[in-house]
Amino acid sequence: MTPYSLPIRTQTTSSGIIMNYTRHVVWCLPVFMAMAAFARSQRVARFGNVLLRNETLFIRPSVQRPVILKQQLTGLGVHLRLLSTRSEAAASPDPESDYHTIIKDTEKGTGSSDKHEFQAETRMLLDIVAKSLYSEKEVFVRELISNASDALEKLRYLRLTGEVCEESDARPLEIHIATDKQKRMLTIQDTGVGMTKEDLVSNLGTIARSGSKAFLEQLKTSGASEDSSSIIGQFGVGFYSSFMVADSVEVFTKSSQVEDSPGFRWSSDGTGTYEIQEAEGVQPGTKIVLHLKQENREFSDEDTVSGIIKKYSNFVGSPIFLNGKQANTIQPLWLMDAKDVTPEMHDEFYRFIGTSYDRPRFTLHYKTDAPLSLRALLYFPEGKPGLFELSRDTETGVSLYSRKVLIKNKTDNILPKWLRFVKGVVDSEDIPLNLSRELLQNSALIRKLRKVLTNRVLRFLHDKSTKDPAEFDKFYKDYGMFLKEGIVTTNEQFEKEEIAKLLRFESSRCGEGDKVTLPQYRSRLAAGQRDIFYLAAPSRTLAESSPYFEALKQKDVEVLFCYEPYDELVLMQLRQFDSHNLTSVEKEMRQDRESDDLTDLGADSLKRSEVEALVPWVKKTLAGMVQNVRVTKRLDAHPCVVTVEEMAAARHFIRTQSHLMNSESRYALLQPQLELNPRHPIIKKLSTLTTTNAKLAELVTKQLFANAMLSAGLVDDPRTLLTSMNELLTLALEKH
Repeated sequence: MTPYSLPIRTQTTSSGIIMNYTRHVVWCLPVFMAMAAFARSQRVARFGNVLLRNETLFIRPSVQRPVILKQQLTGLGVHLRLLSTRSEAAASPDPESDYHTIIKDTEKGTGSSDKHEFQAETRMLLDIVAKSLYSEKEVFVRELISNASDALEKLRYLRLTGEVCEESDARPLEIHIATDKQKRMLTIQDTGVGMTKEDLVSNLGTIARSGSKAFLEQLKTSGASEDSSSIIGQFGVGFYSSFMVADSVEVFTKSSQVEDSPGFRWSSDGTGTYEIQEAEGVQPGTKIVLHLKQENREFSDEDTVSGIIKKYSNFVGSPIFLNGKQANTIQPLWLMDAKDVTPEMHDEFYRFIGTSYDRPRFTLHYKTDAPLSLRALLYFPEGKPGLFELSRDTETGVSLYSRKVLIKNKTDNILPKWLRFVKGVVDSEDIPLNLSRELLQNSALIRKLRKVLTNRVLRFLHDKSTKDPAEFDKFYKDYGMFLKEGIVTTNEQFEKEEIAKLLRFESSRCGEGDKVTLPQYRSRLAAGQRDIFYLAAPSRTLAESSPYFEALKQKDVEVLFCYEPYDELVLMQLRQFDSHNLTSVEKEMRQDRESDDLTDLGADSLKRSEVEALVPWVKKTLAGMVQNVRVTKRLDAHPCVVTVEEMAAARHFIRTQSHLMNSESRYALLQPQLELNPRHPIIKKLSTLTTTNAKLAELVTKQLFANAMLSAGLVDDPRTLLTSMNELLTLALEKH
């Protein structure tokens, strides 16, 4: 039997009874023995903030560790609960009782070394990092602690599945850091999963982390014009960040998965090669020794490192010991009552999980027991989204736990991709601890969790928009594009409409800069109006002067103005809101049949006979370019307008794919309809020119059509119009 060490602060009395000095409880050895026997039989215990299985317990004198309360040893459930170690530590008068470390100078390389070259991309990264003037080099501590924490979480998971060797099954999950100012050394050691020789080559010889890959991609796109040090701040480059501060780095490691695995020593000065050799005296896990550069000697100072831990790694899920004393808080905020968590605690935790420097804009601290047992702590960033956050390839910022055991860091499927800017933690007791990656992607339980969380986030944002509209407007300005992405990408109409409630648009009924929501528009619809109308234009000036807006303006119908190129695609994907169709004004004009009535064109209009002669002439002149030509009574200030069946889709096609087709194929696909204003002076003059100057009439007609296509946003390059425009001007000026 290999025991799991559960240290308890103790003292032996003259009678041989081990006493535990706490504020309330004194226990004797028989009670501890009975408790340990029960835990062995149950094979389940709670240690600290995590659930451990398949572990046996015994007691050893130590420090700053759990205190067992009498009321917790009741019934059949034995819970070993980690309390605040700092307050309890004060109860012991012995200063040595606070000391606990596993760092020992026992490792020694044996045998010959194998020399390897770094992968080309790794050499490039190391060269950049080593020469960096990055002002906040301290982030390397965060990176190494994060790696150590990942190793511990992986071992914690493997213990649950029985995939670790007996020796590693008995070790507490901890991170230890030691500083040595005289030798300019910093040592970081974990009791995690460790590495084999193959792991060393794979993990330290090549770039495996997405953060490092993203770093290099950004560097390639930015080129030499951008200081590489500014890019380093955007990414965690993991282990390689050590070379910002160290002349050389040693890694001692021993795998926890392989029985009787040998230890290994990895070493490099970061110049292009590294060496690996077997080593003796290596404990399971990984130990990293940094030999610091002279100019970075401050990182061998205990106070400096302690401050960095508080800043970046205070909420790592395992205890961190700095020179033998615990340096972090490991109480999970998401399990605390919301009222007990201060804004400062939220700021610190947000910076830790998000590896960022800003503060949360909004905080959603949420718990429910139906339809799932769920605890969530979600943050909405204060800063604007970065370059890589805009990409859908960006990892999500939410980690999934089950009973405080990390299932997966940065879990993609528990929130939709459009909410990838949200950071935080989700903990559900309904999630099985042995959840596979396949189930994580496809299980009905994960889909239910995703739906519950998404609905809760939307409800939270709705509440913010009504209770604190000014702050929500700032959020919408920065992150509105993600909401619009959600409408385009989700398949659920209910979810589309819930997101749509958060959208803001300018309106023809409101002043410039004022925004309205779809519910507000819906609430003031005229009786019998079944459509919500919108118009896409680059600016309000162009929207209000658009020929498509004229007709609805005359009827005093409210129109939403969409200034972003993708807005009309969003509304087209939304299709309807609260049982009302979302209709572009161009589509409404094309489908309008009131213009077909030519009985009353007005006194200042072309006569009906002139219209009946002009329309077929124009259609013949524009053969191959238009599907149809007709007159309309809905225009006032514009001579003509072009309509197509789906204007938003047509504009998107023109922007993205029209260059792949010739003009004839493009017109055949768009099938534009030209509508003429019989009251406009140009159209009336054109009617006369068809019989007096056919050449000039043809040039005018083609120019009118080109102008209408340009106004509709269906011309990808306006410069193509210059030739016909110059030809028209030349002919028009010949008589002058």
